[in-house]
Amino acid sequence: MHPPEDPQDLTDPPFYLPQFEEAYQYIIREYSVAPRDIGIFIPCAVRKPYSSSPSHKLFHSVFDDVFLDKSKYHVVIFGTCGTVPAELELMYPFAHYHYMLGNVKDQKIKDDFLRIETGRIAGYLEKTKDTYTFRIAYCIGLFRKAMEAAVHQTGIPVEIYPTNPMIDKLYDADCPFPEGSLSMQEYLHEFRAALTEMRDRKI
Repeated sequence: MHPPEDPQDLTDPPFYLPQFEEAYQYIIREYSVAPRDIGIFIPCAVRKPYSSSPSHKLFHSVFDDVFLDKSKYHVVIFGTCGTVPAELELMYPFAHYHYMLGNVKDQKIKDDFLRIETGRIAGYLEKTKDTYTFRIAYCIGLFRKAMEAAVHQTGIPVEIYPTNPMIDKLYDADCPFPEGSLSMQEYLHEFRAALTEMRDRKI
């Protein structure tokens, strides 16, 4: 997808915008994803490109700890952007929007996101059903609900972390985001252990 000559920051909910649907369709219909042992799904970030964000730097430090060989896994970014192979993070419009679903109070927008993103994750899972041997996702909140719904819809397995018992253990109803942050050490420790087990799993 080609950007306009002077692309402006997109501030509307990206899952409604035609630019994101066009980019999603390009990924689903035309983009070739190389086979890998493990597909790792992580949430999008406010800072662009995603890899420059503090959360993604932290996630990638975990990947570097677990995997000596980067060819063993493939990272997919998902959320308000749709589903984006990480190597396409600079592609328009993925580096040209600013939006935080966590600040949204309108229930209709949240419901629309869940419906649209569930469909987009399901489409990506179907496209890559023979691309990855194993799949793992690291997500909480509405992103997690969309991933769970897409797994249910497609029947394609994705192991989702942090686990519900870990979320329940750390849940704090008095916090603005009661499930906390994916940067919390307890969540990261569980995720690292799951990646290590998956890395060593016999196919």
